[in-house]
Amino acid sequence: MLKANGEFRTALKHLQLALIDTSPSTFTDLQVKFQIAHLYEVQNKHKAAKESYEFILNNKNVSLDLKADIYRQLGWMYHCVECLGEKKERESNALLFLQKSIEADPKCGQSLYLLGRCYAGVNKVHDAFLAYRNSVEKSEGNADTWCSIGVLYQQQNQPTDALQAYICAVQLDKEHRSAWTNLGILYESCGQLRDAYACYSNAIKRIANKKIGNAQEGNKTLYAKSSTNGLTKGLAQRVKFLESQLSQAPLPSITSKRRQLCSIEEAWNLPISLEINSRQQQQQTIQMQQRQFGKNPSVQGPPPPYPHSHGNTGNPIPAKRVKEDAEHTARNRTDATPNSSQQQHQMNSAQFLQQPLNRQSIKTSSSPGPTSSATSAANEAISERTNYGSEIISSDNIKEDNDANDFELTEQKLQIRCPNISTKLAEDDALNNYNGTNNVAIKYESLTHFNDDTQTNFKDQKPKVEYDNDQESLPTFNIQMDSKQLWSAVKQLSVDEPPINFSITTKNTPPPSPPDCPPQRLTRDQLLPPTPSVHLENKKNAFSPQLQEFCLKHPIAVVRGLAGALKLDLGLFSTKTLVEANPDHSVEVRTQVNQSPDENWDVSQAKRVWACISHRSHTTIAKYAQYQASSFQDSLKDEGDKGSAGSQVMSDSDSKDSVSNSNINLRRKRQKNGSKMLRFGTNVDLSDERKWKPQLSELQKLPAFARVISAANMLSHVGHVILGMNTVQLYMKVPGSRTPGHQENNNFCSININIGPGDCEWFAVPDSYWGGIHNLCEKNNISYLHGSWWPVLEDLYKENIPVYRFIQKPGDLVWVNAGCVHWVQSVGWCNNIAWNVGPLTARQYSLAIERYEWNKLQSFKSIVPMVHLSWNLARNIKVSDVKLFELIKMCLLQSLKNVFHIQEYVKSKGVEVRFNGRGKNEASHYCGQCEVEVFNVLFIREQEKRHVVHCLPCSLKLSPSLQGIVCLEEYRLSELQQVYDSFTLYRTQGLGQAH
Repeated sequence: MLKANGEFRTALKHLQLALIDTSPSTFTDLQVKFQIAHLYEVQNKHKAAKESYEFILNNKNVSLDLKADIYRQLGWMYHCVECLGEKKERESNALLFLQKSIEADPKCGQSLYLLGRCYAGVNKVHDAFLAYRNSVEKSEGNADTWCSIGVLYQQQNQPTDALQAYICAVQLDKEHRSAWTNLGILYESCGQLRDAYACYSNAIKRIANKKIGNAQEGNKTLYAKSSTNGLTKGLAQRVKFLESQLSQAPLPSITSKRRQLCSIEEAWNLPISLEINSRQQQQQTIQMQQRQFGKNPSVQGPPPPYPHSHGNTGNPIPAKRVKEDAEHTARNRTDATPNSSQQQHQMNSAQFLQQPLNRQSIKTSSSPGPTSSATSAANEAISERTNYGSEIISSDNIKEDNDANDFELTEQKLQIRCPNISTKLAEDDALNNYNGTNNVAIKYESLTHFNDDTQTNFKDQKPKVEYDNDQESLPTFNIQMDSKQLWSAVKQLSVDEPPINFSITTKNTPPPSPPDCPPQRLTRDQLLPPTPSVHLENKKNAFSPQLQEFCLKHPIAVVRGLAGALKLDLGLFSTKTLVEANPDHSVEVRTQVNQSPDENWDVSQAKRVWACISHRSHTTIAKYAQYQASSFQDSLKDEGDKGSAGSQVMSDSDSKDSVSNSNINLRRKRQKNGSKMLRFGTNVDLSDERKWKPQLSELQKLPAFARVISAANMLSHVGHVILGMNTVQLYMKVPGSRTPGHQENNNFCSININIGPGDCEWFAVPDSYWGGIHNLCEKNNISYLHGSWWPVLEDLYKENIPVYRFIQKPGDLVWVNAGCVHWVQSVGWCNNIAWNVGPLTARQYSLAIERYEWNKLQSFKSIVPMVHLSWNLARNIKVSDVKLFELIKMCLLQSLKNVFHIQEYVKSKGVEVRFNGRGKNEASHYCGQCEVEVFNVLFIREQEKRHVVHCLPCSLKLSPSLQGIVCLEEYRLSELQQVYDSFTLYRTQGLGQAH
């Protein structure tokens, strides 16, 4: 009680007396020591708290319950407290300790929730969603978790799902100010001002109620008082602004713009919301009994992107420790664990977490939660609960004190985030909640946002942390600088050492590395998930925005019936038509061993291996067509016809795209009796519009998001051809032709359409597991990037890596989302066409940048020149998504800074920078030595007959003084400065619209 009221010295004195007291007690010595450690923690004596927690863990008699609590506290401290080490190390420790907490107490929903927060903080979206979902299964009544899920959905540009999550939060806790605030931001982002106004008003009302409650309880608002006042003021200003907008807005009419989201009244009455509301009273009355007397086996639901939920029933879980009634009451809301009647609701909630694409008349077979990982690209943590003491004994003061900062915006943040809309939600600024980081200076970076002209004074301010022990003489760089400020800052940098360590990410971002796989163990069924698929019935389905949403939210998706719905003439890509059009066109041929799709044997057929052997040669379309036809004729005479057998045994089912074990065994026996070689015609270039005009024109029938060229496709802004990425490539196949395992170049999405007449079999792994496949490649002595590999499925299953498996029939389109690992084998004789696309999303750009940086570390060429592309995007498009804007702006900042610095360094060496210019559609430049992209400042050896471009580091290896090196400039600095300064957030016009 003393600790809860902030009387820390007196509390410590009594706890120390309790340690000395030998009389019988309901608390053990270790529990008292735990309370002392937590007392240090709430006083921001983090190092003392950490040492005390670790001391308790070293005791052999510590119980599992107490161990779980300590690991949870340590994990959350590492996540939040800057003074405990470097960020990357802290985040790693945070994840480790929270996972240990879950191992010690698998039934604790709060630990799962905090684990989700940590995953979200390091941009592991898939893992964060998984943890939140498991937390919901353990403690459905936790409104904080639902609010976090809403934030995660909103960050993934899934507003409808975000809306339902926020509604779940406020249904469970009508006083949840954070959910009301974020719900208002969501509505305002969609231009639905009346609903936003209602939500902000509710948030203000809840804050007022909270203040009244606090006043009645005494001075418990120890830390949150000023923050709450600031938040109330910011919300009040926002409400006043919306009032003025709504008073001028026209009345709704039939011709008004169609609403993106249902209204707050309609959302409140959604089936999930109604059920939560009807169970709320029942839930609150049973929670005390659950913690004191009940027992329940852990309910383990499958992770996304797997749609099945196990609705186990059972008795409630037991309490971790006996607590006083007041402590139980304070924790009721966050610790609620579902009873048997609530388990059925969990399955309904899981339906929301895995909502299918059932809008309009599109039929879907499965649909998971948000897209896997990663990579989504949010460096700022989401608007969620920041206090790390909300689960432990006597932590009422921390819970109360931090409520004002829960998921919400400070006054500064609110002023800019509410008008901005497709943007960041409230930041999780742990620094505002901890007063012990004495060696940290917080600076604010302002970010001009878009909105109505009356809002031009609003600034986005986020804390930038700099440590006092940094070199004070070095200037700082941020995306709020204009080009003149940037130039001035660069002039302060030393030119004694060459600027050779160039990265287009933020300064303190750790170098990219293969991620660990999600830790949750999967069942056999979860390791073989059904493939998300959609069947299109008509053109309206194909052009519905829901189809793009569906594709973007899954690692991989099959769009069936596409050719029929759009009346695509696939015959234009048949072998017969290709031969008639351009018989002498070049075809790259890969000679491979014909094997079962499940297997990959070494040359002697003695053991399974990962190495996928093929030999390259070249031929023409006409000659390969002859081979394709003769192969088919030979198969008709061959009793051991693998292609025919494969066609018979492979069946397509939208509910479960997989192959039975009996079929696998049949093919295995036939394969081991003898192997044949086959020739796979690959990488047929269809980029020449003069040669392939009918074929390329036919592809214009596709919806915009799937077209080769589209304003909304990043790759259409590169400005030059990247064969096979922003151009169409054709693949000519006989049964058994293999495309080995890979991720697409720079993690861009890809489109693949089967022309037929035969089928193809696909294998795919969500991008959050690519680190696991990378490790298996290393284990098998194969380079993940440079090598050719065909995974052994059993190896993947043993490593807890799930694999989608499905059949692509003629006319089916396969959408491969950013980062998805996949490999393909033809079942019959068929042709395929494929190309890449880059949706204008923060997640796609972030994953592309991450792979660009990792490729440099691996000495692997990024065939998408991300710096050049980013400058073209800045020239060509207007960005209203804050995250995408910040990522692109950071790339512009870092590259312009590097250009400035290199030129200053070169001039200091007495080398003249000559203007060379850039030709129309000229390809981007790469270093002839290391194959790194070279932007704007090119180095060429003066005496070379064939001019080869070099980067600065390679030029210095050739000539340390740069003597004999010519330095060329592609763009004048004034042009780059103008592009940089002109690239600002786009102001949407949604505020004046009524719904």
